[in-house]
Amino acid sequence: MDSLEQLVQGQVLTEPQKAELGQWMLSEPDRAAAFGLTPASVEATLHQFAQLLPRIYPPVEEFWCGDCQIFTSPLQPLWRVWMPLACQIAEARRKLNRPLIQGILGMQGAGKTTLTTVLQIVLEQLGYSCCCLSIDDLYKTYSERQQLQVEDPRLKWRGPPGTHDVDLGLQILDQVRANEANTQIQIPRFDKSAFGGQGDRSGFESVPTADIVLFEGWFVGAQPIPPDLFEQAPAPIDTPADRKFAMEMNQRLQDYLPLWDRLDRLMVLNLADYQLSKQWRKEAEHKAIAMGNAGMSDGEIDEFVDYFWKALHPELFVKPLTTQQNGADLVITVNADHTFGDIYQPSHRSEMA
Repeated sequence: MDSLEQLVQGQVLTEPQKAELGQWMLSEPDRAAAFGLTPASVEATLHQFAQLLPRIYPPVEEFWCGDCQIFTSPLQPLWRVWMPLACQIAEARRKLNRPLIQGILGMQGAGKTTLTTVLQIVLEQLGYSCCCLSIDDLYKTYSERQQLQVEDPRLKWRGPPGTHDVDLGLQILDQVRANEANTQIQIPRFDKSAFGGQGDRSGFESVPTADIVLFEGWFVGAQPIPPDLFEQAPAPIDTPADRKFAMEMNQRLQDYLPLWDRLDRLMVLNLADYQLSKQWRKEAEHKAIAMGNAGMSDGEIDEFVDYFWKALHPELFVKPLTTQQNGADLVITVNADHTFGDIYQPSHRSEMA
């Protein structure tokens, strides 16, 4: 929208422009409700965003040009999604009066890295320090996973429940929540390229206690499901061996519930079609190979992604979080072209149904 370009340049909008922008902000009822926008509050929110946008746009644009370029411009997603989301998280942190743990679930390619990067930029302008933690950072060491594979040869790759150091995650989140002054938190970092792509912990990063932790991962917040649901499980859970593996991974998910209990909020970046994750992975590998880098074949990608889906299938473990009243606090739909679709609170939709 032209009015957003004007705001970036520090120009003052006319009253008709403000009215048009306010109408656009309220044009999707589910999204407006999810972010607490009402006809009574939209004017104050518009004023807040107008003051914020010129300050955050330069660093967002720099990140966008260097690393992202999914949309033509970051302006609309910034105004429509990222700023209202950051303000919502900031308000939740203010009310909590202690460090807040924001869980973010998203499959590969959903945009978790982009989201956490932009949220950090906006939240810091709002006066809150942020720390990003990925569930990938909690992987067990290479040697520990080698031993795990000896015990269970089915765990040939990292990723499923059982391949993470849950106790280490609990220690980190509890330290953050304790909010002790002048405390440095040791955050593990994981190098996916180590040992020929098997990956290993590269060390620990010392970071100050943050106001907000953005804790992201492909099954953050996922809940165990009733075992009888595996009797009609979707592909690629096809064979009795597949069902046995899926049921055991479901059981191991119980070990992660204390970690999810530390979450204050949970949002889901929900793909319009979960199969997009495999498609986007293939596109990324094709691009890497075209540039002369190593990459997996389509067949290898199918096997790799199916391994994750056999462990925790999106239809069984992600979908309930997006539809049930006791699911996620917020759902952001990601379309095939990487733009945002429906944005809603499952609890609100349940009440309206």
